Amino acid sequence: MTAAEAPAVPLRLRHPVLWYAARRIVAGVVTLFVLSAVVFFATSILPGDAASSLLGKNASGEALALLRHEMGLDQPLLQQYGDWLGGLLHGDFGRSAAGFAAGGEVTVWSQISGPLAASAQLALVAFIPIVVVSVALGILSALRAGRWTDHLISALTIVPAAVPEFVLGAVLLVVFFGWLKVLPPVSLVQPGESPLAKPELLVLPVLTLVGVTAGPGARMVRAGVIETLESDYVAAARLNGVRERKVVLRYAVRNALAPSIQVLALVVQYLIGGMLIVEYLFGYPGIGKELVDAITIHDTSEVQSVSMLLAAIYVGVTIVADLIVVVLVPKLRTGAP
Repeated sequence: MTAAEAPAVPLRLRHPVLWYAARRIVAGVVTLFVLSAVVFFATSILPGDAASSLLGKNASGEALALLRHEMGLDQPLLQQYGDWLGGLLHGDFGRSAAGFAAGGEVTVWSQISGPLAASAQLALVAFIPIVVVSVALGILSALRAGRWTDHLISALTIVPAAVPEFVLGAVLLVVFFGWLKVLPPVSLVQPGESPLAKPELLVLPVLTLVGVTAGPGARMVRAGVIETLESDYVAAARLNGVRERKVVLRYAVRNALAPSIQVLALVVQYLIGGMLIVEYLFGYPGIGKELVDAITIHDTSEVQSVSMLLAAIYVGVTIVADLIVVVLVPKLRTGAP
């Protein structure tokens, strides 16, 4: 049989990573679809609505009915869900409650784009020290496993991670503002001004995020490095006379890359949710504070759109991290379905 006559190898066998990626992407899309239904109907059945919040308690029934009709709140829920989901798929987040109050000139995207950019800047500033601290402490703890250094690192990382964000943030406020008086208590940024223009405003939010995130990340890296150091090929390298420093650099640190990728995903996923609390605590004008304000005035359109945007980022980061790990680790690559 010639090469031309040989049966074609199925794509699944030739490219297991591509097949795995396709499965993960499909699963992610299905997850987002289910989440969209949960988010929409959960927010829609809450008492009150944006029309009531805009017009106030003394509004007449006729005025309420007219505004609800203009906002589409008098339509069946399934129709509202279909219109909202169709808009999302076309990049249209709809109009916010403030948009209707201003005659329809304010869209949800124009309302959240500024806070979203501010949150992205805070996330980027916090991301770098979180990853550096997590990886460095994880590797050091693994190399000193069972010694006093390992126990000290565990104590320094587990205690802050076990404390809720608002508690750790309050403690940092007392220390750095109440006692030392070296940092501002809030992170208020003037409209149109970049948070990076005043770095001191970001110190307390970043310290809070590092404190509650670096611990779990360091534990993941530690576990990955210890597993590598206890593997058969590392033992064989030591028996062959390879120096310990070379063993650590060539095998332990290199193989810590896979758990480090998981740490990166963990950090990004945490920042999506953890920043909401930290931003509100310190008055930082990010998407977390904007979301709380939208919930306060029952702006369900903005709440739903922001929730789905954050969910899409969360799912996307998870898929990308899983794919990178599968590519980096040969045994996972060959075992991909």
